[in-house]
Amino acid sequence: MNIEQEDNGKKGKFFIEIDGKQEAEMTYTYAGANKIIIDHTEVSDKLKGQGVGYKLVEASVQFMRKNNIVAIPLCPFAAAVFKKKHEYSDRLA
Repeated sequence: MNIEQEDNGKKGKFFIEIDGKQEAEMTYTYAGANKIIIDHTEVSDKLKGQGVGYKLVEASVQFMRKNNIVAIPLCPFAAAVFKKKHEYSDRLA
């Protein structure tokens, strides 16, 4: 399962595509040069229960660390993951 990313400098997403169909995504919007707002996470029924949402958040944390970006997780799922995974706290705005 490969997590891909699209980013146009204003908005972006991490997503999983299977057989040409997007089955999971986590979207974000830039709030300045070094801050993103994570606003939505969705996983299809096909992938539910496999930890895919966590993997999307993990991919975003790796991206943020690499690019010195912090996040405001407005998405309830992402906010819960950041609260649960203390090792991600360095990426919170």
